[in-house]
This record gives sequence, C-alpha cells and structure tokens, in this order.
Amino acid sequence: MDGSAAIEQDRVALKRIVASLVAMAGLAVGPDGEAPAEGELQSTLPRHLWRAILSLLRPAEAAARRLVIAAARGLVVSLPPPREQGQRPATSAPFLRSLGIAVMASPADLSAAARRAKAEARRAAASARPRTLSLPLFDPLRLSLSPGLAEGGRHGPVRAVPRILFPGLIEPSPLPRPPSREDPVSAACLGRRLAALTAALDDLPGQAMRFARWKARRDLGLTRRVAPLRGGRPPGGRLARFEPTGYRLRNVREVDEILVHAHSLAVEALESPDTS
Repeated sequence: MDGSAAIEQDRVALKRIVASLVAMAGLAVGPDGEAPAEGELQSTLPRHLWRAILSLLRPAEAAARRLVIAAARGLVVSLPPPREQGQRPATSAPFLRSLGIAVMASPADLSAAARRAKAEARRAAASARPRTLSLPLFDPLRLSLSPGLAEGGRHGPVRAVPRILFPGLIEPSPLPRPPSREDPVSAACLGRRLAALTAALDDLPGQAMRFARWKARRDLGLTRRVAPLRGGRPPGGRLARFEPTGYRLRNVREVDEILVHAHSLAVEALESPDTS
C-alpha cells in the first residue's frame, strides 16, 4: 500500500471515530460528518462521559496531526520576502501639540495618519470576527515534574491538611469531597476540539499546506518550535510501535492502532530528504 492510500485509509477510519465521539457528546452529526457547530454542544456533560470522550479524543488528535505531516511530504512552499521596516522620521509635532502649539500637518503626515486609521479599522474588524477553529500542528510538550515527584516521592490525596488558627496552634482540616463521576463538566472546550478535528480531517490538503508553510518558516529560523512531534509515545496512545501483522492485541483500541500507524508515516515523512 502506497503512502497516499495509507493516509486515506487512516483518515476515513478517524472520521468514523470522530463521528462516534460527536454522537457521544450529544451533537447533531451530518451524513458526511460535517464540523459541529459550537452552539449545538450540550453545556455540560457528566464527568465519566467527559473523560471517556477525552481519552479517545487525545489520540485521535495526535493521529490526525501525524496524517497532516505525512500528507505534507514533498510539499515546497515559497514564502514572500519580509517587508522592510522603514525608520520613522523623528518629528517634534506631537510634543508641540501636547504644549498647545498649533502645527501644520504636511501631506505625508496626513497620508500616514490615514494609513494608521485604516490599519486600526482592519484590526478591529478582525478581532470582531469569530476565531476560526484549527487543529494544532504540534504535540503538547510534557510538563516538568518537581524534584520530589521525579524521584518517586508521594503523589496522591491525603486525609487532611493543616489549618493555622493563629501562630503556634495548628488544627488539621478535612479535604473537600472528591469529585464524583456524575458531576457536570463544561463541554465547551471539548466541542471546539471536536469541531477543529472534524474540519482538519475534511481538509487534509489544506492542513498539509499549513504544515509546509510552518516548515518553511522554521528553516528560515522564524519559529521557536523546531520539532512538531515530541519524543516517546504519542499523546494518548497505548502502543509503542506499529506491527503490520493484522493481529489485534487485547485491550488495544482502534484509535491506538491508527495512531501508531500514522506516527510511523509521519516519522518517515520527517526523515525523508525530499521534505527538506
């Protein structure tokens, strides 16, 4: 199976999984798996259902991210030359106006003021428009552990915490009640992530162009992040490597198999010399 056929097979399988997650979250899903509207999502979900959806959503996002990287293999993007920032001429007109002294504005000053007004109007219009949903192109970085946790220190709930009444007298205070599996959890962020993932799977070539543009900026030294994928096991995955044997292991979900296969495709695309 060539690379494009493998990418398409994983994409179709991911769309089916995402459609099931959208149904679990209580969204109206179209026949072709259209991106769900943010207002259609239930305001809250039970904690156990929210966790179940999130446990499948994280590896699905990681798999889609790797399919984007694999689809960007061989794409070459030419960035426009950076615009030269001209040095503004120093003028004493603002200082004189602050003192109440009338200053005649030159035609160049008037045109510059008009350009600044148009730029401010464009920025205000852009901020008023709703933000478009997009799948992150990079894996989230791991959080660094404290020295005590890194050395295997205690990490878990305790029975009570100290409560200082006044200096010299400390009384243990009970901890608050642990969260219940039926507690309502806000589902707004979950809905936005589902919508972004659905839109990315529906427009894989466009997402590949996004990655190609980022890679071109990275090659020019214009980005902070140098590697889109983090080391080790992919986020949310339960498999360490891809085994093309057709044998399904116990306690391995379909999304885990898709993720580890997409990871192998992405690593091959990143290491290929024709993508540089």
